[in-house]
Amino acid sequence: MLIRFNATTLLEKLRNKRLVFVGDSLNRGQWVSMVCLVESSIPSTLKSMHTIANGSLTIFKAKEYNATIEFYWAPLLVESNSDDPVNHKVPDRIVRVQAIEKHAKYWNDADILVFNTFLWWRRQAMNVLWGSFGDPNGVYKKVRMVRVYEMALSTWSDWLEVHINRNKTQLFFVSMSPTHQRAGEWGGTKGENCYNERDQIIKEGYSGNGSVPKMMQVVENVLQDLKTRGLKVEMLNITQLSEYRKEGHPSIYRKQWEPLTEEEMSNPKSYADCIHWCLPGVPDTWNELFYAHVFSR
Repeated sequence: MLIRFNATTLLEKLRNKRLVFVGDSLNRGQWVSMVCLVESSIPSTLKSMHTIANGSLTIFKAKEYNATIEFYWAPLLVESNSDDPVNHKVPDRIVRVQAIEKHAKYWNDADILVFNTFLWWRRQAMNVLWGSFGDPNGVYKKVRMVRVYEMALSTWSDWLEVHINRNKTQLFFVSMSPTHQRAGEWGGTKGENCYNERDQIIKEGYSGNGSVPKMMQVVENVLQDLKTRGLKVEMLNITQLSEYRKEGHPSIYRKQWEPLTEEEMSNPKSYADCIHWCLPGVPDTWNELFYAHVFSR
């Protein structure tokens, strides 16, 4: 049984500390959930929100506690051409699998770090750059999944081993967040998705094709290797509990960054978001798990 989430208890734990979520929009959703869970217990004059680092780092501060709950945009953890927090949709994704310092300098003194990276790697292969962006001598090579994911996490883990203060910083990695884009996978109508879904999946152990176990095996291997090097990173396993929640996505009730076409408006399922999660909702449960981990130490 999980211990009950208590906002003021967490804020006291975070007094004079930084809690930083690092990753993609799913991790940002978990960060938003966490801010919502704690901010109602703080008077409006004693809290603030601001953004730095060209919009990549957003900081919620509880002034009375001198505590911050932050989100840093790094969807692939290592450097890429998708690092702009707004303009990151590119036709050809490129990663520098050996480069992380550009990001890491913003969270290297955090007290609690919560990482994720999965969704942006979910493709057959990725262009890898050895060298710098704009360097005419840079070497590009297409590397297949899951090898390129393994390479990036190796860079991440090496950085942690060298830079993390083992006596200060708690480390977490959030497992893959499932998607519900193909209703046929859970016995629904083929060609449909999460649009208009109202019930959970009840089949015990259900797993959709949006999840890639071999990628999470890479994460587990990297975390095990770090453990042998004297660094503990706890896996926050949110995958299975979220697999059942096909009704938990925003579907068509989300911010549209581009005006909808007539064709899309006539076929709502075509623009339904079956990747991210409603708030309040599933990420609140992730944070209850996280809270239990933090206080089990």
